[in-house]
Amino acid sequence: MSEFDKIESHWTRGNVGEAILAALAGAGKDLDNLRPEHLAAVDEFHIRGREATLELAPLLELDASKTVLDVGSGVGGPSRLLAADFGCKVTGLDLTEEYCQVATMLAERTGLGGLVEYRQGNALDMPFEDASFDAEITQHAAMNIPEKPTLYREMARVLKPGGLLGLYDVLAGAGGEVHFPVPWAREPSISHLATPDELRELLESSGFEVLHWRDSTVQGRDWFRAMVKAAQEGGPPPLGFHLLLGPDFPEMAKNQLRNLEENRIALIETVCRKT
Repeated sequence: MSEFDKIESHWTRGNVGEAILAALAGAGKDLDNLRPEHLAAVDEFHIRGREATLELAPLLELDASKTVLDVGSGVGGPSRLLAADFGCKVTGLDLTEEYCQVATMLAERTGLGGLVEYRQGNALDMPFEDASFDAEITQHAAMNIPEKPTLYREMARVLKPGGLLGLYDVLAGAGGEVHFPVPWAREPSISHLATPDELRELLESSGFEVLHWRDSTVQGRDWFRAMVKAAQEGGPPPLGFHLLLGPDFPEMAKNQLRNLEENRIALIETVCRKT
């Protein structure tokens, strides 16, 4: 099995769409009249969820004239938020075919099918022409990718000169090796974390100028701590990340919190301009 097959296998469950719709129906939602905020508990699949996207998105100078690429788009939460809030056209790229199918289905059910589309593909060899997009966003996607110089060069290639990249990722902290399993990897072979200094150097050497840089590890730790506590006290919510990751998510969440508390992982939010 190739590295990419192992990564896609990690994320693929086979019933994600059905599980999300069943949870929404159980919560009393009209499945033919969904709104993006109805899905935020499951489709903003990164630490701090929708809150983090709402902080990053306004920094990208978006409006209805812009085209945006979401690298590692998952089941489509951030792309639908950008389309709904800014009116821009968003293309999501993800390695996992199931996620692209689920994202497309949810876009139709939220009435955003005309503004978003999803492509299955490899971020190291993007199926887009040079300078195709006005802006890019990527959140919690690079952790599975060892060839980071290629990744950021590809992001620069498909972005128009002067375009903005908004990035929010899990990075290696100073506290030692990661405890596994974690949401992005059940074992170390598909986990590839850069340090904050390495990320900044990679971005700058790929043709980006860093405009904004913020360490949000403390905020992420507090958010994850609250999520774990709520699950321990009341059980998992009907709609949540466990639908994407399956029965071992509680152990993943416990390890994720421990990694944050022990400074084994860090969270960086940055906005860069293509020079």
